[in-house]
Amino acid sequence: MEHGLYYEQFELGKRIATPGRTVTEADIVNFAGLSGDFNSIHTDAAYSASSFYEKRVAHGLLVLSIASGLAVRTGMMEGTVLAWREISDWRFSQPVFIGDTVQAVLEVIETKPMPRLNAGMVGLEVQVNNQDGKAVMNGRWNLLVLNQPQV
Repeated sequence: MEHGLYYEQFELGKRIATPGRTVTEADIVNFAGLSGDFNSIHTDAAYSASSFYEKRVAHGLLVLSIASGLAVRTGMMEGTVLAWREISDWRFSQPVFIGDTVQAVLEVIETKPMPRLNAGMVGLEVQVNNQDGKAVMNGRWNLLVLNQPQV
């Protein structure tokens, strides 16, 4: 695991895979309570059984949140990321169900120095995959990352 990467350590093409995490019923119930999104496709087993998916689907924003937490678990952001600046071009392409395990793969696709802030912007292409290796969502994250201290 990488710990506290500074802006200069994010090289174009660098790929970082997160650990996996299984989505649980408790995750969905807790996210519904936190967000207020009690849509039946997420929270009603009987309704979901008769739906297109035939079972409850995790909230897309829940899975995005899990992916961000998985990225933090890699250690690469520890103490060096100042801000999450942007999420763009985000696509939800496949459903995630209770019991699915998701993992994110992050690839550095852009770096832009921001000397005034003693930092730089790091653009990451992010793909979230399920346990079968199928992409369930993808898009771009822009992070503001500290410059390496001068020795």
